This record gives sequence, structure tokens and C-alpha cells, in this order.
Amino acid sequence: MTTTARVSSRLNLQGAEPDPTEALDIESLQVLQLRRLQWTLRHAYANVPFYTRRFNELGVVPEDCRSLSDLVHFPLTTKQDLRDNYPFGMFAVPPERIARIHASSGTTGEPTVVGYTEEDLDTWAGLVARSIRAAGGRPGHKVHISYGYGLFTGGLGAHYGAERLGCTVIPASGGMTARQVKIIADFRPDVIMATPSYMLTLIDEFERQGHDPRASSLKIGIFGAEPWSEAMRQEIQERMGIEALDTYGLSEVIGPGVAQECLETKDGPHIWEDHFIPEVIDPVTTAALTDGARGELVFTSLTKQAFPIIRYRTRDLSALLPGTARPSYHRIARVTGRSDDMIVLRGVNLFPSQIEEAILRSNHLSPHYQLVRKKDGRMDTLTVRVEGRGITSAEARTHVASSLQDDIKNSIGVTVDVDVLGEHSLTRSEGKIQRVIDVRSK
Repeated sequence: MTTTARVSSRLNLQGAEPDPTEALDIESLQVLQLRRLQWTLRHAYANVPFYTRRFNELGVVPEDCRSLSDLVHFPLTTKQDLRDNYPFGMFAVPPERIARIHASSGTTGEPTVVGYTEEDLDTWAGLVARSIRAAGGRPGHKVHISYGYGLFTGGLGAHYGAERLGCTVIPASGGMTARQVKIIADFRPDVIMATPSYMLTLIDEFERQGHDPRASSLKIGIFGAEPWSEAMRQEIQERMGIEALDTYGLSEVIGPGVAQECLETKDGPHIWEDHFIPEVIDPVTTAALTDGARGELVFTSLTKQAFPIIRYRTRDLSALLPGTARPSYHRIARVTGRSDDMIVLRGVNLFPSQIEEAILRSNHLSPHYQLVRKKDGRMDTLTVRVEGRGITSAEARTHVASSLQDDIKNSIGVTVDVDVLGEHSLTRSEGKIQRVIDVRSK
């Protein structure tokens, strides 16, 4: 019996019928998209000075959008544009209509600030509810939310979506990992929503406390907010005994609820294209790429009132694939990383997810790792710091390090240093994990 079949037999998957929009044929969906896109362009042009200026600079007006293909003539929006208009310069409604404000951490500059009207919050909750249902969640299920609450969109976005679906919400937030394991054991949730790296932290804590993670009540995990590999999915599923599904969202577009992997196929998140138009562009030239070609994801919102976003460059690297479980909706290929997370080492481009895949091919290494970038003279170097698993001697540690070094060289084509650490040597994730530590300028 497959994992999906086991999950279906242990969960009540009846109730909460899908949104009828999910079943639209492609032609009907495109008619809806065009009507909503034209409204969004008019709304942004009339109410956001940034877009008024950018449209005018390019010599376009909303009326120039007569078909979906015309979107490419409108300006791209970057995170720097949002920072330049900090805090409320991108809002398209008066302050008294703003019902909630969220923001990024701002660790690399001014935070990006996003706002929501009451109608936006209603739309958002509906999209997250749709996503949870697509992953197998149903009314009456208990949903344990380990995304952080606060200005980060993950916790509250998941919370209101689960409530909208009719689930019982356990708002655990991030941190206090030992207590979260007790809550899971005592409250017996069916679904967990967290970053994949924090799920691994919870699994480790289950085992540290002497519990078998596979014996928990959890059946479904909905994981997002950071790139993760197929190998990590298998690690979580095998150690926790659950279905691990990918979800996709980002604050600037709406938060969680942009795209969701469906339980019946588990082949990449379907984008809810009745609310967002996706594109993929070359991250260097910004030229549009065809479906199936890997490049940078770009999104345009179709229904947001407070914070419409036009052709937003996410920096996430992926490809658009045909729909399967939701045939009219594109899927996102697994995000390999962000264009600004790409490491260029002696002329070779690599991403943390590629290192992760190599690490998880070894039974002697754990999925807890960091990549440290240093400078050796004029040359950049990369050290992979990874925890060993069940290694009892220095000789074995050296052998495992050498094997990983060879695997990375053969699969990626670059030589890195490898430092195999003892178990529990690295700080555990309590939310979004920082994989790359850059000390070149320190």
C-alpha cells in the first residue's frame, strides 16, 4: 500500500467540496484571468504612483492589455522597488481601508511591507483553505501550525486558512521544540504546517525524547517558505510516516496560498491561476521563457486590492509545467533555489539544494548542514559543515567526508571542503533556516 493510500485510509477525506473555479477549463480560466488582469492594471495605474510612473516611462497604459500575452509589455517589479517605497508607498487604497499589515524581516535592507483590505484577507483565507484541502486536509482535522506568527505571513496565513476550511487550529508557532513534541503527542493533530527544516528539528526531538515519530497522530505535512529537495521529502516521509507536500507562497504576492501540491499526484504545486498569473523569465536578460524552461518565477496578482503587484520578480528558480490534478492550472517545478542564493565557485554555479541532495544520498550523514563561504587569497572556497549519523571514529569521519567530497565533485563538478561534525552540533532551525554563511568580508 502506498503512503498516500495509507493516509487516505487513516483520514476522513470527505467534506469541503473543492472550489468550482478549480475545475474551470483553460478557455474559461483565461477569460476570467484577462478580466481580472485588466482590472488590476487599471487599479495599480490609478492608485500607486510607482506604477503610474513606470507605466508612463514604458509608454503603456492599462488599455493596452487586450490579451494575456500583452502582460509582457508592462514593467517588472523588484524587491528593491518595494524597499524604495517603504513603508506604504505601494499601497493602492487609503489607510483607513487597510485591515492588516505584514512585513519581511528586513535582514538585508528595509523590510518589504504588504497590506490587506478585509476583502484581501477573505481572499487569502480562501486560497489557503483551498491549498490545505488539496493537500488532504478536511473539516474537523486538527492542524498544528509551526510557522512563526507575527509580521511574517506564514503563521497567520495558515491559521485563517485552516479555520476557513473548518479545521481545529493549534497555533504552536515556532520555537519551544520540546513543548511542541508534547503538544503533538497530547493534542493528536492530523496535519502539520511548518518549514521542512523545522520539521526535521521536530523529528530529531521526537527521537531525543525516546518517541517513535512514525507512531504520532500526524498523517500530512504541508511544508514551504524555503527551498527543499526531493531527497528531504523522502527523509521526512520515512522518519515521520506522513505524506510530505510542497506549498508555495511569498509575502509580496499574498503569503502562503499561491500554489499547492495536491495529495493525489504529489508532482509539484499547482498555481491558483484564477488569482495569480505566473511567468518564467531569464534572470539575466529578463526575456520570457517557454513552459518547461527553468528560470526565475514572476507573478502578477489579479484580485488584490490593497497591494496589487505587477510582474514581481521572486528570484525563485523553477519552471512552469502542465497541470495534472488540476488540469487547467500550471504546476511549479521544484524550486532549486533563488537566483540571489546561487553560489559561483571557480566558474561553477551551484545551489544549496544540490549539496543537500548529495548529503542525503549518504546513510552516514544527517540533513542538518551549513555552507560556509570563505576567501583563500583571491579564490573563494566553500566548506560543507554537516552532522554525521552513527559515526564512532575519527577514521570513519574522514572516510565519510571524503566520500561526500567525491560525490559533490562528480555530480556538480566542483571541489569543496567537507567538515563532518558530531550529532547535534549545529543550531536547529526554528523557522526559515540560513543555509549559507558568508564570511568572505569579515
